Amino acid sequence: MTRDASAAGTPIEALTATEMIAAYRTGDLSPVDVTTAVLERAHRLQGELNCFYVIDDEGAMSAAKASEKRWLAGEPAGPIDGVPVTVKENIARAGFARPAGTKAKYDAALATEDGPAAARIVEAGGVIFGITVMPDFGMLSSGVSSLHGITRSPWNRAWTVGGSSGGAGAAAAARIGPLHVGSDIGGSLRLPAGWLGLVTLKPSFGRAAVDPPYMGRAVGPMTRTVDDAALLMSVLTGADSRDYTSLGEQSLDWSDVHYPGFGVDGAGAERPLVGLRVGYHLDGGAGIPTYPTVSAAVQRAVDHFAAAGAEVTRIAPPMTVPYLRDLDRFLRVRLLADIEDLPVDRQAMVLPFIRDWVKGGANVSGTAALRAYQSIQSLRQATVQATEPFDLVLSPVAPVAAFPAEWPMPTNDPATSLHHIAYTAPYNFSEQPASSVNCGFAADGRPIGLQIAGRRFDDLAVMRATHWYEQTRPMDAVPQWPR
Repeated sequence: MTRDASAAGTPIEALTATEMIAAYRTGDLSPVDVTTAVLERAHRLQGELNCFYVIDDEGAMSAAKASEKRWLAGEPAGPIDGVPVTVKENIARAGFARPAGTKAKYDAALATEDGPAAARIVEAGGVIFGITVMPDFGMLSSGVSSLHGITRSPWNRAWTVGGSSGGAGAAAAARIGPLHVGSDIGGSLRLPAGWLGLVTLKPSFGRAAVDPPYMGRAVGPMTRTVDDAALLMSVLTGADSRDYTSLGEQSLDWSDVHYPGFGVDGAGAERPLVGLRVGYHLDGGAGIPTYPTVSAAVQRAVDHFAAAGAEVTRIAPPMTVPYLRDLDRFLRVRLLADIEDLPVDRQAMVLPFIRDWVKGGANVSGTAALRAYQSIQSLRQATVQATEPFDLVLSPVAPVAAFPAEWPMPTNDPATSLHHIAYTAPYNFSEQPASSVNCGFAADGRPIGLQIAGRRFDDLAVMRATHWYEQTRPMDAVPQWPR
């Protein structure tokens, strides 16, 4: 049992996945009872939070009943058999559409098969009960969508949930089931996790199969505990031939995420991180200056690592003003191409903020777009070189805390739309793993996320450090989840 929650007195729909599995194993709980409770909570809170595109009562109850039979026979299908799960709107789910959060695709065709993430969940016995919303084309760090409206934070309905995995984050923070799958191409897992107090892992590129794959794109968990995130990663990392960039079959033991020095007696318990080399930076290198309240919370986390014996070194941020400018230019051109493929009347349905943002790519020449792409590759090289001397690198997830729910982006200005991703984006394009875990709160209660990044393929090291911090952080940094 972690310090974040105790099963005693917790409603069954708010239990962690590890708690649910333990209760299924002993027969104290049934997947049918849990799924019924989760669905009731989802329907009850949907009107306030607006986090679901689909709540699939019929499909979920059918899967829960099948899971119950397997547990009664002592033959669970996999590590999450009977656990309620959601998937993000851009992850294919057979029988449902993927409108990508935009009114321009309101009548998108129904998927004929599950995408890789959904397929792995079903194979492992997970009960997919909902599809969570996203903003237009996944290109906003908020819950603002021309199709769905505004998704709001369980912490405070006036605050953003972040994005683009904002629906998944809202459901997780509202304790509507324990496991939620999102995706990330510049921070879309870590930003909502950071602004909602959650745990996530943006895994190494190729670690979890996606369809279609794209430079920097990853899928990963959004949960309330590291153990649950690791449990879901053990499922998502199954091979899938539809992703030609996938790492394929893998042998990582995702149950091995408890830091070796944690929980031992004597000097080992006091300084378990001796020998760990940790870099950190409190400056994004470009974009929005980091707010003092964010810097202070992350500095306290850095000091916590140092007090446990880690060798801590301040480093220059990988991101620079030219890199961020070129990344912004490239992504504008990329999305402009997608929007221009739509009929003219559909283009007008795209969220106005997005339409204004992509206009910045309208006069970019092919040569300039290629130079922007090459600049992204230079950012990749710079990030690897800056972080290679260290086992881990700590930083804020974002330079600011949660902003108003109605704003598409933290600056509310298309001209500076990406000025908040200087901390997160480098690790998408360097293909390195990076997590988010809550490290404090602003004076008004807004959560603040700590990013922990590691070398490519060293996902377990990142998760072990995240678990160690989760279990040892100051009590005032531990989320007390909204009821």
